Amino acid sequence: MTQSPHTPDPLDDFTRREITLDGATKAVYMAGTGPAVIVMTEMPGISPHVARFARWVRDAGFTVCMPSMFGRDGAVPDAEEGRAVFQRACVSAEFRAFAGNVSSPVTQWLRALARLAHAECGGPGVGAIGMCFTGNFALTMMLEPAVLAPVLSQPSLPLDNPGGIEISPEEIAQVRQRLEREDLTVMAYRFEGDRFCRAQRFAAYADALGECFVARVLPDSAANTRDLPSFFSQVVASPHSVVTAHLIDEAGQPTVAARDEILSFFARRLLGAPGQARAEALSAGS
Repeated sequence: MTQSPHTPDPLDDFTRREITLDGATKAVYMAGTGPAVIVMTEMPGISPHVARFARWVRDAGFTVCMPSMFGRDGAVPDAEEGRAVFQRACVSAEFRAFAGNVSSPVTQWLRALARLAHAECGGPGVGAIGMCFTGNFALTMMLEPAVLAPVLSQPSLPLDNPGGIEISPEEIAQVRQRLEREDLTVMAYRFEGDRFCRAQRFAAYADALGECFVARVLPDSAANTRDLPSFFSQVVASPHSVVTAHLIDEAGQPTVAARDEILSFFARRLLGAPGQARAEALSAGS
C-alpha cells in the first residue's frame, strides 16, 4: 500500500541504522539495492514527502541512505514544531545557516557517509541530493571522490544573503577543477518565486562553476498549493520544495519531469556509461 504524504510515516520499509563517523552518531534510514544515493532531508525533517522521494529513488534501482539530521523522523511538518526545529538548526554547531563562503561542519560527516556507502554498495560511486537547508551540501560533498552525481534542490543557505553560497572559495575552486577534470555536472532546481532560494544564488553558482552547473527554474504555477502541511503553507509560504511538498504527482507536470530528470541523472552516472551525463544534461537544457 502506498504511504500517504499527509499522515505520519512509520518508515517501516527502511532499515534504521545508527552510524558513527568522525566521532558523531546519526540514524540513517536505508532501503533498496544498487549504488548508493544519499537523500538529505529538507526542513523540518524526514517528512512523509521526503520519504516518498526516497522511495522513488529506491525503486529506480538504488540503495537509499537517508540520514536523520533534524526534526522528528516521519512526522508531518507542523508549523509550530517546524519553527522550533528550524530555530534550533540555525544555532546548531553543525550548520552555518547565516555564513556564506564557508561549509557547514556536518558536511564532513556526510562525506564520510558517502565513503562508507560506496564501500558497502559498490558501483562507480555515489549520488547525493540536498534540499532546502541541506541543499548546498551535495556540492560540498563533491570534495569526496566517491560522489559522482550531486543535485541541489532549492539550496537555501546562507539565509541572510540571497546571492551567497555556503562553501569556501577554496573548496568551490577544488570542486570546479574536479568537475572539469572528470567531466561531471551539478544539477540544481528551484521555483522562480522561491523566497528562500532566489535567482541571485543560482547566478553565483553559475559564476563559480561555469558550464558544469546545470540549472532548472520551474514556474511558480507548477507548484502544488493544495492541501499542504502547515509548515509549508504558513512558514515557507512560497513555491519551494521541488520534489517533495510542492510536487504535483501527475503525468505531464513540470515537477514530475524534474523528479524524473533527477532519477535519470543518477542512473546515467551510477548505472550507465560514464562520461555521458554532462553532455546529455546540457543538451536537454538547450
